Amino acid sequence: MKKIIAILTITTFLTTSCGGDKKEKVVLEPAISVKVSGISAANTSDFVTASGKVEAENSANVSTRMMGYITKVHVKVGQKVSAGQLLISINNSDLQAKKAQVEASILQATAGFNNAKKDYDRFVILFNQQSASQKELDDMTSRNETAKAGLEGAKQMRNEVMAQFSYSNITAPFSGEITNTFAKEGDMANPGMPLLSIEGASRLQVTAMVSESDITMINNGMNAKIVVKSTHQELAGKVIEVSNSAKNTGGQYLVKINLTNPGNKVLSGMFVNIQFPIANKSKVATIQTDKIVVPETALIKQGQLTGVYTIGTGNVAILRWLRIGKTFGNQVEVLSGLSANEQYIVSAEGKLYNGALVSVQ
Repeated sequence: MKKIIAILTITTFLTTSCGGDKKEKVVLEPAISVKVSGISAANTSDFVTASGKVEAENSANVSTRMMGYITKVHVKVGQKVSAGQLLISINNSDLQAKKAQVEASILQATAGFNNAKKDYDRFVILFNQQSASQKELDDMTSRNETAKAGLEGAKQMRNEVMAQFSYSNITAPFSGEITNTFAKEGDMANPGMPLLSIEGASRLQVTAMVSESDITMINNGMNAKIVVKSTHQELAGKVIEVSNSAKNTGGQYLVKINLTNPGNKVLSGMFVNIQFPIANKSKVATIQTDKIVVPETALIKQGQLTGVYTIGTGNVAILRWLRIGKTFGNQVEVLSGLSANEQYIVSAEGKLYNGALVSVQ
């Protein structure tokens, strides 16, 4: 009897343990304790600052759709060119042969069409004189239309061949300056392979990456002040594009600014600081031109990419890719990707990743 009671007790315990509470426990990962550096992201000044880069509004990598040996490169790096100017010549002996074949086929088709047209005209007269049957006239009509279609097809083949010649003589798509050449005489040009790059130097713009805490204060059409880091030259600009997504830019938002009268001293590729004025400003502030430096220990390197972790909304870590410059001891200069008023993580008591919850010490 005691054994039966013991068995029933154990069964009751197992039943209660297995079916009594089926709620799953949600385990939240603890916040990673981090140390940060930089000024607080709260912006109490009269402007928002960001770093950026000067770029040509028009730029292109010129390539071809045909395969062949490059016979001549007509331009050099730094040379100014006009729209339609010849840049590169590619061997087109095969096209010359095709052109000759097409011209011969056109002559043959023309002769056939002229002969068919004469026969057709003759049978029309005979049919009107009731000297030819309807069947004979229909046959001549069909022969005439076939010959006409053959001539038109030969002419279209010539148009196709002539269009291919434009890919053997590469011309400038717009006026600008040659910034790089990727091929030389004797190289084999392949379809889609870049041969040279060209930029329209007359119209420049600035591309900047703005943090999520500041992007809501920037709008299309607002004015901006720009200073070139290398020359300290101040320029005026106007915002022309504001991205509403940071999905592919590491938590930053792309902003484009048109430059007004940049002058000859501003070149594509130069790094700049941008100042966006905020409403209700009471004074004009000076653009921050001091170098932005971060300790090497805070940098994250993946291949040839270098970045730092910043603090995003909701205290989450966001990996921000940077463009770095010179090294000063254990400090590295940041050319773009980080503003002077942004916080970044210096050290963490755990492994960081994008979206990781953090707790600032």
